[in-house]
Amino acid sequence: MNRILSVLVFLCITISYSQTLSGTVLDEVTNKPLESVSIYFDNTTIGTSTNNKGLFSIEFTGAVQSTLVISFLGYEKVFISDYRTKNEIIVLLKESINELDLIVIDTDDGMSRELKMKKFKQEFLGKSKNGRSCKIVNEKDLKLRYNKSEGTLTAWSNTPLLVKNNNLKYQISFEIIDFEIVFGNWSSPAVEYSGTSFFQDLDAQKKKRFSKNRLKTYKGSTQHFIRALYNKQLEEEGYILGVKGFKVDPYEYLTISAADEYGYKTVALKEKLAIFYLGSKESIIKTTIPEFKIDYYGNYAPIADVRFGGNMGSQRLGDSLPLDYGLDTDY
Repeated sequence: MNRILSVLVFLCITISYSQTLSGTVLDEVTNKPLESVSIYFDNTTIGTSTNNKGLFSIEFTGAVQSTLVISFLGYEKVFISDYRTKNEIIVLLKESINELDLIVIDTDDGMSRELKMKKFKQEFLGKSKNGRSCKIVNEKDLKLRYNKSEGTLTAWSNTPLLVKNNNLKYQISFEIIDFEIVFGNWSSPAVEYSGTSFFQDLDAQKKKRFSKNRLKTYKGSTQHFIRALYNKQLEEEGYILGVKGFKVDPYEYLTISAADEYGYKTVALKEKLAIFYLGSKESIIKTTIPEFKIDYYGNYAPIADVRFGGNMGSQRLGDSLPLDYGLDTDY
């Protein structure tokens, strides 16, 4: 089963009024301010950068539940999850050494760069219409290594990959943490990757066709499913669940608690379920743990232990929307 991981930390849900976090980013050794440092909430459209004094200010609401990422070329990234308890922060960045760059890579590792790039794009961007519409702007920055003895393809980059999604009109800045394809079965390799992402909306004119494309992508996605599950509106949102070929009452197999003081709900899955959404192909959901957490915004955790297969499991970066998608509109 293919699995996609992303950096995600559950935080307290607060009232949706705007909050502001201010801060200063400095070099850990010299204590000098760092200019043009990227500051963004992972997998959202909300971000900013530091000025020539290393200062930044960023606003967010209760709709933002993801980690704050501090990223600058040549330095180790910093992840902050408790920003709601702070008004102002000082961030010290440490210079990084990319150990992967120290590996001696043979020019002939058993697979041409052209083929490695093809396999990478298929599993990173996806094979859907959205995935095929994507272009990696700085493809030359991507480094690929094939290990013939282990049958694995590893990818990394010292700079964020800039991906232009022409079908959804987003430019995504994706910082790879890990990426590996295991070719145990050439026709169906196992894929696992993690990273942080920042979405820039390129649809400045708000053209209807891109809004339709985004809505079509959202409906039937894992994000849509988790939001519908949270609100116990699976059937109302168009989902049918089944077990061994028979339609079932989803809430006989999915036990959902009331929201706790932080707004999270706990879900227990009785057994593997098939998921059908309108005309979409079949998906499945299964877990490796007794319970997992979900929130109103479509987040779920721990991500590695909640596994989607089939149609939902095949969704890749090209099919992804920012976590704040649809939260300020009626979709």
